[in-house]
This record gives sequence, structure tokens and C-alpha cells, in this order.
Amino acid sequence: MVNASNTERIVINPAICHGKPIIRNTRYLVEGILEYLTGGDTFEDLIETFPDLQKEDILACVAFAATLMNSHHKVEPVA
Repeated sequence: MVNASNTERIVINPAICHGKPIIRNTRYLVEGILEYLTGGDTFEDLIETFPDLQKEDILACVAFAATLMNSHHKVEPVA
């Protein structure tokens, strides 16, 4: 479930990373963190690799993705 503390960790700033969603005070793309998780990395792996990352940051990325999936966007299959 998305809560205020999770969503405050995700920032969209047109001047940083071309306006893609990032974790606050970093240039870590939400997309990149999700790709690591999809690739099988654990929260612990990510925190070890990126020491300034916190568990709550990773949870915020997952919550952000869940929020997007709950929006009314139509997803078209790719052939």
C-alpha cells in the first residue's frame, strides 16, 4: 500500500535524469532499482551495492510502480 512516507521518497525533477522518477537526494532511477529487483537482487543486495540506499527507498520504488499500475492507463501487448 502506498503511504505518504513512501511517495515523498520519489522525486520527479525535469532537471535531473531527464525528468525520470528517482529516489530523493540521489540519481538512482526508480526504473533501475525495479530492474535490479526483477533480475533477482534482494533488498540486502541493493543496500550493499548502494550504501546510501535505505530499505524504505526500495519499498517506495515498488509502491510507485504499484501506483502506476493502478492508474487508468491502457497497456497494449507487444508482438
